[in-house]
Amino acid sequence: MKQVTQVGVDVDSEWLVCAMHRGGERLPLATFANTAAGHRKFIRWATKGGRVARVCLEATGIYSLEFALALHHAKKVEVMVVNPRAIKDFTRACMQRAKTDAVDAGGMLEFLERMPFVAWQPPAPEILELQAINRRIVQLTTELTREKNRRHASQFAGAAAIAHDIEVNIHHLERRIERMHDSGLKLVRGVPALATKLAHLVSTKGIAETSAMRLLAELLVLPDDLAAPQWVAHAGLDPRPYESGTSVHRPRRISKVGNRHLRAALYMPALVAIQHEPNVKAFYNKLVTAGKKPMQAVVAVMRKLLHAIWGMLKHDQDFDGEKFLKIAKENA
Repeated sequence: MKQVTQVGVDVDSEWLVCAMHRGGERLPLATFANTAAGHRKFIRWATKGGRVARVCLEATGIYSLEFALALHHAKKVEVMVVNPRAIKDFTRACMQRAKTDAVDAGGMLEFLERMPFVAWQPPAPEILELQAINRRIVQLTTELTREKNRRHASQFAGAAAIAHDIEVNIHHLERRIERMHDSGLKLVRGVPALATKLAHLVSTKGIAETSAMRLLAELLVLPDDLAAPQWVAHAGLDPRPYESGTSVHRPRRISKVGNRHLRAALYMPALVAIQHEPNVKAFYNKLVTAGKKPMQAVVAVMRKLLHAIWGMLKHDQDFDGEKFLKIAKENA
């Protein structure tokens, strides 16, 4: 019987830092690129000699999903994707104070060896397809914006042939975006559970069908046991302090370490909700009155809106403005 190899992997946007236990000994750390080619190299390394490999990694969303899918489909590989909170609590219980990629990889290896193994189940195929469709829409929309900017510039160049070609491409891109949108909407409406979630999101003034599909595509690939603050961290909307010594105390800024697609999907709904949803508008005005800059207040709305979406999907409810912010009644 082949021996099982245990591997803990710390995943970030560029690298996979791996701690391995094989044949009764701990091997030196190995590092692989977090790319499709790097994933293939990791699988060959982990299953060397025909061994079965058990791999543990954190649920880091956009950085870990493609890697976890590659492991799930690989022969002789079993993967466990763990809630970051569980890893944090485990390493704290082990009196681990350092925080480096190498230490994190070792902590996940120890978690894998000590805790019950629970095989990861990937998101449903329709969720992955919805994500692919919406990310394609974003790509096409970006190109459409570029072409519109070129059209504006061509008006000063006086080249009629170029202006005509740009106009043709603009109409072509608009039709492709519309077809992709219709495909995504058809997919959502064909799955009752997705259709219900879409209806909950669009109950919010500020979230239309396009934004709702983008949000669902990015959120439904996350593990079910993540809490709302973990969604916020996944989106890179968590505030980070910047301090150095006793004299440098810069204002907090969002980390931006996370899913840029999710942050982008939240931005316009937040702006529209500030204009048309009374409770959201009151929350925004409260922050501005307290001295926050307008953009800081918008980011705070995005963060709180993400909390609201978590509650809506978790409890199968429509948007409730009073839960977002209670507005004092006149003459109460």
